[in-house]
This record gives sequence, C-alpha cells and structure tokens, in this order.
Amino acid sequence: MRGLRLAVAESCTGGLIGHLITNVPGSSTYYMGSVTAYAYEAKVRLLGVRWETLEKYGAVSQETVLEMARGVRTALAADIGLSVSGIAGPGGGTPDKPVGLVWIGLSAEQVDEAWCNIWSGGRLQVKEQSAQAALQMLADYLSA
Repeated sequence: MRGLRLAVAESCTGGLIGHLITNVPGSSTYYMGSVTAYAYEAKVRLLGVRWETLEKYGAVSQETVLEMARGVRTALAADIGLSVSGIAGPGGGTPDKPVGLVWIGLSAEQVDEAWCNIWSGGRLQVKEQSAQAALQMLADYLSA
C-alpha cells in the first residue's frame, strides 16, 4: 500500500471486504478498519451521507457510494476510502435497479471514482463478486 492507509465502507457486502483484507498477514500496517452501514440511518450517521442524496438517488447509486467513500476516509483518517452498495437479492430489485446491481466507489487525494456492475447469481455470489471487484479496483488504482 506504499504507506497509504485504507478504510472501507460496506453495505451489501456486509463486512466481506474487511474480512478478505484481514486474511492477509500484515494488513494491520495499512488497514484502518471498516464501517458496515446497511441502513440509511447508518450511512448518514456514520459516513456523512446526506439524506438528500439517499432520497434523490437511493442507496445504490454513484452519488451515494462516492459520499460513502469520502465519509469513511474522513471518519477513519485514511488516505483511501473504498465503498460498496448494491442489491444482492433475491428481492429488492426494480426495473431501473435490478438484483445484482452494485456500485463501487473509491476516494483518495486526487480521485473520486465510481463503477457500476451488474452481477449474476444468487445473493452470496453477488456479495463475493462485489468484494473481489472492489479489491481489484483498489489494486488497479494503486498500480496506476
């Protein structure tokens, strides 16, 4: 991690990203921790997501994951904030936001980016694909 500190904000992955990070020996040198904010209230209180953002765009949106990534970065005094929010299923999907839709956000000193994915498979597969994609996006950012 080149001396950088990482913090993670998770919703649909429910702590899986933090679990995967802490499986790696030495992760305590860069991993500050994570906030699993599933409910709107938790996103607002713990991560500083604005109610207006949630009401206008919903929890599963580019705008929300960017606010989550910025918020966890600030809350845990990290250099990089990584976030994920999505619809793991089997219910909860709509025509505009189907089951499997997941947004991943990354916030760092000179970057705020978000990526949209639509995964197939059941709830566990969506969570696993989301966590792996978030970690790959982090790795891509670090190698750039």
